[in-house]
Amino acid sequence: MSHYHEIPLRVHKHIGLVAHDGRKRDLLEWVTFNKGTLGQYTLYATGTTGALIQQETGLKVMRLKSGPFGGDQQMGALIADGEIDMLIFFWDPLEPQPHDPDVKALLRIAVLYNIPTASNRATADFLIASPLLNEPYTRMIPNYQERIKRAPFIEAALRATATDNRP
Repeated sequence: MSHYHEIPLRVHKHIGLVAHDGRKRDLLEWVTFNKGTLGQYTLYATGTTGALIQQETGLKVMRLKSGPFGGDQQMGALIADGEIDMLIFFWDPLEPQPHDPDVKALLRIAVLYNIPTASNRATADFLIASPLLNEPYTRMIPNYQERIKRAPFIEAALRATATDNRP
């Protein structure tokens, strides 16, 4: 069994954009500065962030729900389904969020599926300037099934159930 799954990223990247209220201005400035480059790609954003990007830049954005109303979970589902190739998520390290579990889940999914992720302007600048942005790239995702270990009593119960269900 291979230790990795190889999943190619498309050349025409789909980029997720998310920002907490305290960081929306930062993300809008970054998007405005990179408007020419970002306009070449398919953009997704959570609700308010997407509306502000469209209003201030005129870029076409596929808008999801607002983060606290499920937008972060929608973004995570798009990552899991292979629809998002890169995530720019300017989260606010100084302000607790009412949907902190959703925020953590989104970041976990981005790591789990090994997509390039930026949580600040410096990292976003490095990602947007990368020559890999316009090239095919194959993500190497660890085979997590190999790492999942169940308790022996669960394994025994699963084996017994499989045996009991035979004709």
